[in-house]
Amino acid sequence: MRTVEEHQRVVAGLITMRPAMALPLSETLGLVLAADVAAPMSLPVFDNSAMDGYAVLASDIPVGTSAEHPVTLPVAEDIPAGRTDALTLKPGTAHRIMTGAPLPDGATAVVPVELTDAGTDTVEIRGTATEGQHLRRAGEDVTAGTTVLRAGQVITPAALGLAAALGLGELSVRPRQRVLVMSTGTELVSSGTALEPGQIYESNAVMLAAAVRDAGGEVVAAPMAGDDVEEFRAALAAHVGAHKAGVDLIITTGGVSAGAYEVVKDALGGDDQSVEFVKVAMQPGMPQGAGHVGAVPIITLPGNPVSALVSFEVFIRPALRAAMALPRTHRPVRAAVVTEQLTSPHGKRQFRRGVLDAEAGTVTSYGPPASHHLRWLASANCLVEIPEDVAEVDAGATVRVWDLSG
Repeated sequence: MRTVEEHQRVVAGLITMRPAMALPLSETLGLVLAADVAAPMSLPVFDNSAMDGYAVLASDIPVGTSAEHPVTLPVAEDIPAGRTDALTLKPGTAHRIMTGAPLPDGATAVVPVELTDAGTDTVEIRGTATEGQHLRRAGEDVTAGTTVLRAGQVITPAALGLAAALGLGELSVRPRQRVLVMSTGTELVSSGTALEPGQIYESNAVMLAAAVRDAGGEVVAAPMAGDDVEEFRAALAAHVGAHKAGVDLIITTGGVSAGAYEVVKDALGGDDQSVEFVKVAMQPGMPQGAGHVGAVPIITLPGNPVSALVSFEVFIRPALRAAMALPRTHRPVRAAVVTEQLTSPHGKRQFRRGVLDAEAGTVTSYGPPASHHLRWLASANCLVEIPEDVAEVDAGATVRVWDLSG
């Protein structure tokens, strides 16, 4: 059987990075910048007020000005944010000004409205003013030409705010991987449909599509196909061809084991096909496949839900994030003390569902190890990794844990 590491390398070699592309700001959150961003302008663009108040010459407000000894000045202008005409403040006058409004020429300070009587014809100033008080000078945040965002950083809401403030409409990024997720099985029906005997609701495509999005990718479609080879091939071709922007990766689930009606294996296997079906020394998730359909990489996962999601975590998620240049490609791996005795099949690496208590540094196995027990995985927060050469783990032993919350 193929080792876990060998299959990880195969999958990583299939999923490749797309060329950088410019996208509108609204589509770039969470993506990685592909190029440095230099500021095309300074911020603030112009001198402006940091407070609602009155623009004055500081020299017009003598030291000692207070509520008991106020200074009264005529209000010559009213300057709301957005006023565009150029103004000059004459000595011995004040301009009422709002936060963010352009500072008139000559003004050297802003007196907050709280230190005045808020007058509109004349204003009584009841506090001192110092040179530069409550002013925002042009360029004090960003100087034009300065590199403000670096290639390789993940775009955050704050980074988008800065880009928008600089008047940028798009950014050069590493685009999302476009993934087609396809589940197989004649027994599958969509939720909301009444079940006939022998039918089950489709869940793997829903689950894996969510896993793709959680990893940072884009799901172009998540269809179902029955166990007929020609139907499967036609559905696969139709969905790949329907996405005009292209598909970077296909993930299928089901139809890869050793029984009859293994539709994925029957449709894509054989000497003339470029998909290799193998057994990987792990539990759950032993039957795997990887290769190409035409020019599109395909990863074929087993159909049992726990096997499918664990396989995604072990093989696809790290490669998918690496192909988008995202940080933290792998889940955090922690050491924890197991609270109970565990057994594992010799010769296979076991990934058991668990509940990690990070504060106590302990982990408890959660639910049976069988690959159809989805309920337990839904409430687990980690995977407990037991090596191939270990058949029994004693309570109190230290094990490797994949933290699914990280």
